[in-house]
Amino acid sequence: MGNTPSKSDGGYEPPKTTLFEKEPSGVTYRIPALVYLRRSGTFLAFAEKRTSSRDSDAKVLVMRRGLQRDDGSVQWLSSEELPMACLPNHRTMNPCPVFEKNTRTLFLFFVCILGHTSENRQIITGKNKTRLCYISSGDDGHTWNEAEDVTQSVIGETIHKWATFAVGPGHGVQLENGRLVIPAYAYYIPYRCFCFPVPHTVYPRALTVYSTDFGKTWHMGKMLHKRSCECEMAEIIDHEGRSHLYCNARNFGGYRREALSENSGVFFDKPRMARELVEQPRGCQGSVIGFPPPEFIPSEDAESKASDTSPLSPDTQTWLLFMHPTSKHCRRDMGVYLNRSPLHSRGWDRPWIIHSGPSGYSDLAYNRENDQFSCLMECGKESELEQIAFMSFTLKEVMQTNRKTC
Repeated sequence: MGNTPSKSDGGYEPPKTTLFEKEPSGVTYRIPALVYLRRSGTFLAFAEKRTSSRDSDAKVLVMRRGLQRDDGSVQWLSSEELPMACLPNHRTMNPCPVFEKNTRTLFLFFVCILGHTSENRQIITGKNKTRLCYISSGDDGHTWNEAEDVTQSVIGETIHKWATFAVGPGHGVQLENGRLVIPAYAYYIPYRCFCFPVPHTVYPRALTVYSTDFGKTWHMGKMLHKRSCECEMAEIIDHEGRSHLYCNARNFGGYRREALSENSGVFFDKPRMARELVEQPRGCQGSVIGFPPPEFIPSEDAESKASDTSPLSPDTQTWLLFMHPTSKHCRRDMGVYLNRSPLHSRGWDRPWIIHSGPSGYSDLAYNRENDQFSCLMECGKESELEQIAFMSFTLKEVMQTNRKTC
């Protein structure tokens, strides 16, 4: 099962702009995160700067600022490090930004891990060496406050039941009710023997970190009941105006994991396998974003969907876009999937390949003013670790591509 990747005639791929590129010294940039700040027409692109490609060699977060021009192009400024996003003797990983529109505050969440302690070592020993932190900015990322370590106030004693954890990576979301949601996951320890986790019982589960007071205080939701790892979330508004929080998570069973929450992420009901979204054997992070559907759907597209098995149902005021490598075997051929009926279990279109070749982690952003999507993605010719590139495209391009391949 799973959707078959598709290309438009001629294999059109939107042009890319390289923002971060592997250096001859071995310095590697990984784990992209992207946020679009509507008020100032600004993109902020984040990544980890590592001394090598290894997770244990992560060093500091970096950022590039992109200014949206009137002609639709983006002017990118030089890269800058974020030394305030750190704790002493820790390395910083997994950037996860979210913008709070009422106070106009940008929060950048991340995790700090002690020294070079690997994720695998924490899982084997059951000794958690990770801290939950964020920095915030009131001027669209020009200046930042010092790092806040909120591990104790958010996770508390529960951390002793987690081998390790992380946020995102990728963007968070603000719901229509004002709640801020940061996607996260933790390696839960169900059983211990002589203080060590029982082998093969520790596996990741997705959850939320959320705030109901514009970011003053943060809380932790309940974990999914099924295996689920790195995740992103999006709000779906149905035709009656009710909110559903959608979770799309990395998985290890050949397909992605999906779940819905009816209480803004406090807990998720009935996680399911997304059998239209393939997953590589070891999994890979993916990005998802919600957006309002167009007022008018081209007649050709509506007719093609009417004959397809995926319903074109007006049951929501939200469509979803998902981005992830489309190969079943390895991280390559980055694809964009459209879902016009996100409350159905079989709503995903076949993907449009926007980068043929090695592809890895990604993040999506949406600009309402020009109905344009933008993304960051790890990609290259020989390896997905060669660069992190920026790309923009429209919903019309996505829909036309899918229509041509029906």
